[in-house]
Amino acid sequence: MAFVNWLKRHLVVIAGLITLGYLLLPNVVVTVFSFNKPKGRFNYQWQQFSLDAWKDPCGVADMCGSLSISLQIAFWATIGATVLGTMIAFALVRYRFRARGAVNSLIFLPMAMPEVVMAASLLTLFLNMGAQLGFWTILIAHIMFCLSFVVTAVKARVMSMDPRLEQAAQDLYAGPLQTFLRVTLPIAAPGIAAGALLAFALSFDDFIITNFNAGSTVTFPMFVWGSAQRGTPVQINVIGTTMFLVAVLLVLVSMVVGNRRNRQKA
Repeated sequence: MAFVNWLKRHLVVIAGLITLGYLLLPNVVVTVFSFNKPKGRFNYQWQQFSLDAWKDPCGVADMCGSLSISLQIAFWATIGATVLGTMIAFALVRYRFRARGAVNSLIFLPMAMPEVVMAASLLTLFLNMGAQLGFWTILIAHIMFCLSFVVTAVKARVMSMDPRLEQAAQDLYAGPLQTFLRVTLPIAAPGIAAGALLAFALSFDDFIITNFNAGSTVTFPMFVWGSAQRGTPVQINVIGTTMFLVAVLLVLVSMVVGNRRNRQKA
């Protein structure tokens, strides 16, 4: 009976831990098999512990080249989507104009639309324009579908802002630019950062839209898909583990910084 009562009190925590473990299990498998030394082409069965892949992560031809292309596209797509998305979010929250409701609805279309539909539409657009498929068409496509996610994240933050803070800054003779840089931007920064991180992750991870509009350019997800047909090299697990650890590190750093700011305010 005591065990049943304990289980009832901690049921939510137990369910959360099981869900978290289920979500992290693929990452654990990828990490473990990054230390494997397979005997054949496929890295699906544990054979022998080895650090060879970690010592030479670029040992597979063209893998680091495709990784570099993905990082460049993700970086510039994040910059473009964050700048445009932040301006759109402020415009939708702060200003009243015709078709504002329609614009709000259209912002969610790329998020709700199947990726294959957007990929085919963009491919048709680029072909009709006579554009050469490659790095720039991928970048334009990534900015377009990342834009909605940035707008949503920043808009939620801007809507929660207290306008009296900006009014107080203006009462203290702060100009529009000074008010924006010292009051508005710091308050909106968490939403902007969240949108930027989400845009980077979505751009780096995308396969369907990229595959339609890549031409002869090969990004890292496309390289992984092509390698899986012939045999997955261990170095792919190394790159995946590294990206996961970097993401975890960024989250931990943001948590530490947030806790320090809360303590200083208290």
